[in-house]
Amino acid sequence: MSIADLLLMEITKMETKQKNMNMIKALLKEFESEFNTTKKFLKRVPVDQFDWAPHEKSMKMKSLASHIAELPAWVNLAFTTDGLDFATAPYEEKQVESNEDLLKLLTESYESGRAELEKASEEDFDKQWILRNGEQILGDLTKYEMMRIAFSQTTHHRAQLGVYLRLLNIPIPGSYGPSADDQSF
Repeated sequence: MSIADLLLMEITKMETKQKNMNMIKALLKEFESEFNTTKKFLKRVPVDQFDWAPHEKSMKMKSLASHIAELPAWVNLAFTTDGLDFATAPYEEKQVESNEDLLKLLTESYESGRAELEKASEEDFDKQWILRNGEQILGDLTKYEMMRIAFSQTTHHRAQLGVYLRLLNIPIPGSYGPSADDQSF
């Protein structure tokens, strides 16, 4: 192999590493934006309505809000494990009693997820991550796909929370643009 070929290989490696770093920077920026938007929603959760749900099949307000607050930690889970088995690690709802508890849980979840994303590499993104319930495979994913699910779940459940707040006549904060109640975002 010629020196020119070796140099070209090194340049390609450096460009790939830079591209990966740019992707991680973009993901970190998105993660922070979602965190800040989620904080605005969780601040408005009415503690006196923790047991309220809009329908018998819906989660109670408290369960929904605490789940939203813990979702950023799924990024940590994606990068520090090879999967999750609900048969051996059943879901346990995080206990919260106040908006302060929700915000503390959200902040801790975000910080743990952010720390792992900052350490991530392109190779980490491609590693397999399995979600299962015993022998039943619920998801055969890459760690990157699992991280994206955490981002998407936050958006999905935050939208649900927005419906809850609207039905209780609580002003909805702006998220990706202004809301009818909040012209800022």
